[in-house]
Amino acid sequence: MIAITPGEPAGIGPDLVVQAAQRERQVPWLVIADKQMLTARAHTLQLPLSLDENLASPSLQPGHMTVLHTPLANKVIPGQLDTANVPGVLAALDRAIAGCMKGEFTALLTGPMQKSVVNDADIAFSGHTEYLAEKAGVEDVVMLLMTQAMRVALATTHLPLAKVSQALTQALLERRLHILNKALREQFALAQPRILVAGLNPHAGEGGHLGREEIEIIQPVCERLRNQGLNLVGPLPADTLFTPKYLTQADAVMSMFHDQGLPVLKYSGFGEAVNVTLGLPFVRTSVDHGTALDIAGSGDADMGSLLAALRVASELTSNKEINATS
Repeated sequence: MIAITPGEPAGIGPDLVVQAAQRERQVPWLVIADKQMLTARAHTLQLPLSLDENLASPSLQPGHMTVLHTPLANKVIPGQLDTANVPGVLAALDRAIAGCMKGEFTALLTGPMQKSVVNDADIAFSGHTEYLAEKAGVEDVVMLLMTQAMRVALATTHLPLAKVSQALTQALLERRLHILNKALREQFALAQPRILVAGLNPHAGEGGHLGREEIEIIQPVCERLRNQGLNLVGPLPADTLFTPKYLTQADAVMSMFHDQGLPVLKYSGFGEAVNVTLGLPFVRTSVDHGTALDIAGSGDADMGSLLAALRVASELTSNKEINATS
């Protein structure tokens, strides 16, 4: 059973789960959220929705949704952020994480959060990825976004660009390449994954003339891990890495910072991409877009990424179970 948290209640997360509930399901899932908010959003969208709380056997029928009720402080108005509702949003996420840790749920699918309103509520929050790592008690995780065409992992995540070079250490890159390689083998069932490693600087540093991170950090890590048996190619210039010459022979790309690899991936498959957190003791997937406050409650939200995230969560769970028994 997959647990879904819609994320920011004023955004399109509730729209997406209400729309998804109109379809017949092959894999059971439930939503952890405020049931009054979901009922109100269904009314706004003029979609039929019948709720139940039968957690032992979630509904698979169109127009029905199984809900684990987690109340919000205030009534939700689509498009209008409310700091008073932040504790309820985080409580739903915490309940989902706890359920995954106990094996109550097979996977977690998260809707988009609005980082600004969480911080405005005086709660430090840089994103789902970091929050999940802390709550799960793991040393590190890797953010991976994937489409049908490519998989892109991030060496650094939600950092100002000016801080990326300082954060990019040999220890961090080596740890995250190990996490990526292990996940590709165990969760994606790839026997010997081939990973392309991007340089940080233009032209991968141009032999040190455009930066020394490749020489001092990235290249030594790649050589060390290749000696350990990892199939790594790089560091490669990012401006030519994302071409068929390289990508057709690759299972994943390790990008050095958030906006180095993700614009290419999202251009190739926006609305169908899936965010996966690697290194957690459970499967977690998410949509590839934000809260879209401007269209919340309008019926214009595209379900593509949510449906893809559900599919990937199911597939990764199955691969994990097969790997555990083999």
